[in-house]
Amino acid sequence: MLVVKGLHIGFRRDGIVHEVIKNISFQLERNQILGVVGESGSGKSLASLSLIGLLPENAVTEGEILFQGIDLLKLKQKNLRKIQGNSIGMIFQEPMSSLNPTMTCGEQIAEVLEHHASLKKITTREHVISLFEKVKLPRPQDIFTSYPHQISGGQKQRVMIAMAIACQPDILIADEPTTALDVTVQREIITLLKELQSEIKMGILFISHDLSLVSEIADKIIVLRKGVLVEEGTVTSIFKNPQKEYTKALTNAKPRLDRRLKILPMVKDFINHKVSLSEYTTEERTQFHQKLYSGTPLLEIRNLKKYYQKNSWFSRGKDIKAVNGVSFTLYEGETLGLVGESGCGKTTLGRTIIHLEQSSGGSMIYRGKDITRLNSSELKGLRKEVQVIFQDPFSSLNPRITIGSAILEPMIVHNILSSSAERKSYVLDLLEKVGLKKEHYNRYPHEFSGGQRQRIGIARVIALRPKLIICDESVSALDVSVQAQVLNLLNSLKEEFNFSYIFISHDLSVVKHMSDQLAVMNQGKIEEIGDADMIYHSPKSIYTKTLIDAIPKGL
Repeated sequence: MLVVKGLHIGFRRDGIVHEVIKNISFQLERNQILGVVGESGSGKSLASLSLIGLLPENAVTEGEILFQGIDLLKLKQKNLRKIQGNSIGMIFQEPMSSLNPTMTCGEQIAEVLEHHASLKKITTREHVISLFEKVKLPRPQDIFTSYPHQISGGQKQRVMIAMAIACQPDILIADEPTTALDVTVQREIITLLKELQSEIKMGILFISHDLSLVSEIADKIIVLRKGVLVEEGTVTSIFKNPQKEYTKALTNAKPRLDRRLKILPMVKDFINHKVSLSEYTTEERTQFHQKLYSGTPLLEIRNLKKYYQKNSWFSRGKDIKAVNGVSFTLYEGETLGLVGESGCGKTTLGRTIIHLEQSSGGSMIYRGKDITRLNSSELKGLRKEVQVIFQDPFSSLNPRITIGSAILEPMIVHNILSSSAERKSYVLDLLEKVGLKKEHYNRYPHEFSGGQRQRIGIARVIALRPKLIICDESVSALDVSVQAQVLNLLNSLKEEFNFSYIFISHDLSVVKHMSDQLAVMNQGKIEEIGDADMIYHSPKSIYTKTLIDAIPKGL
């Protein structure tokens, strides 16, 4: 149904064509799911955009993209529009930026149907609601009249899927459709796509950086790296017997569930044949815990609450109990993992601890002192010792100042070191410590990759020499290989500076790798808490078992 032959894509800048995709060929058959795997910059999304004519104007292409015998690269724009959304549908990576915030969800699907299917407005509404039912959206009538910001991330993704399949396309391109979604929602989306593919008999191009996830849905896989097709084959052959070192790296970069590695292997380790899979022994773990828990608690949370009051007429007086009586103890040098689905309260808990939210009840004892209510002077002191690494480093960095200035700024506020020369020297050393270069000091945030920006965020936090760092979904949007680098960095910094971490994530495999103690949150409460390995191997809560079962495990 789709044949890509010798595809080259480059971009013309200053009269020179810079090649990005180099001579890739593949085909997609009817009723088949083809997985396209690679890191950011591998060209996987760019290849998919070329199928529907969404490349930038300065793009230069060679080769053929044959859809039902027609070369899409040679079609005029008006003829290509008949195929876009009609014969080839696409689910984009970030539904919030792909949906129009000024239109209801129902109106946006109706617009697609009216454009391609020429349906009357009376039947269009019924058709949209039936599509919402097909993608298993709850309360489809209400979703029709809801705006994108009024529904959850998983629901927005289902609206995008409904839009993509509205005209029953022959091919569906799913570009990272589950990135940053909870593992349970991710599993639901994967199951839904497989059911829809079986029903409509369409071919699906499923794009992801996560090889384990792709293995759960694809029939065949192609692996891209730096614009080159590295390897292709069935899911079984790619997973059980990968031929290329890069493919082996993607398979092994994600934290292992069956054992706890000291250092996660990275792509360069496989390429250079320097892979070490050293793991902690039970004796080492036992000795570490005995030493850890014999000390004095750094933070004691007792019956902490954070309630929000609803403002609607019908629910007046009813509170949203985001954090509802949470208790735990964190020791110096310990990592406490907080895991749970979106809306469980884990981020609100972290924000309440660092006083970005005011608690509604309970107590927080930090280094023996109650920090539940602080004045401005005391709060400034706390902010120096308790820091946070945010999920999106780009939005937390000022685009107008260099990264050197961004790291210096909080040091000046909190009087770290006595002179400008000392501070700059310290920042230059920090950049090297987090895996960047000294010459990066004068560059701006937009000049760095996602993994590099996360390293900048880490450098900015550790510049203040804190005692406690809250990592709030700090690796959830990163490629598995970059994720491995950042996780290794966080662990090495913890060992060097004796940091304590509260590590918040919806990905239980990452949390298990990082954590000494694990707390599972659900609806504002802790379902269970204890040793991370013990909870994974012997979960007591049904909710925890559901989270573990939903983790993509590969073959």
